Amino acid sequence: MDKEILLAWWEEGVLSVPQLLLKKYKQLGLDETELVLLLQVYSFLKEGNSFPTPEDLANRMTIPESMCVSILRRLIQHQFLSIEEGHGEGGILYEKYSIKPLWAKLADEFVYEKKQDELEKSLNEETDLYTTFEQEFGRPLSPLECETLAMWIDQDGQSPELIKAALREAVISGKLNFRYIDRILFEWKKNRILTVEEAREYARNFRKPSKPAAEKPKTSNPVPFYNWLEQ
Repeated sequence: MDKEILLAWWEEGVLSVPQLLLKKYKQLGLDETELVLLLQVYSFLKEGNSFPTPEDLANRMTIPESMCVSILRRLIQHQFLSIEEGHGEGGILYEKYSIKPLWAKLADEFVYEKKQDELEKSLNEETDLYTTFEQEFGRPLSPLECETLAMWIDQDGQSPELIKAALREAVISGKLNFRYIDRILFEWKKNRILTVEEAREYARNFRKPSKPAAEKPKTSNPVPFYNWLEQ
């Protein structure tokens, strides 16, 4: 008997509700009653009833049929729900509900949220970039220097991480000025350097000491750094 009950329960099916809908229905402009009514419509659609009546919906809820009518009207007006035409046997037209508008709104909310996160991350990276430059230079940046930094990001498409790598290269080379950093970035872009690791490897190749000639004695002089301005 228990097994039959379990099988009957399983045959009723499971309604899959996106987690994002439960998290974002308030931002979409829905209240709890409207959300449950939409889920009830969704449930009827899954069961094969494409156009449940307000009475059908009210029988599953704690609100009267008249309120179901009002809520359905509002959901359609605000594009959470739509009524489409279907074709039955013999080409007979019939009406059916569609909750595609709800999924479209939810998708828009998801994309918007992601873009906001990316924008916030980008703004934080740029703020951190300006702070790093001011710390290395030991002073506030001039308006022209700030404009140059913005140009590297907006016009040249350089990432904050790569700009910081160019700054480190300038510090190591003892040539801490914007002209030198700009030249480094230009060389990297010309040679399709896109990541910090590629930039480090590219710079290391120019710092490798050449083999001393046989007639020259070894010296303790350090290997000269690559001068980007000579390119």
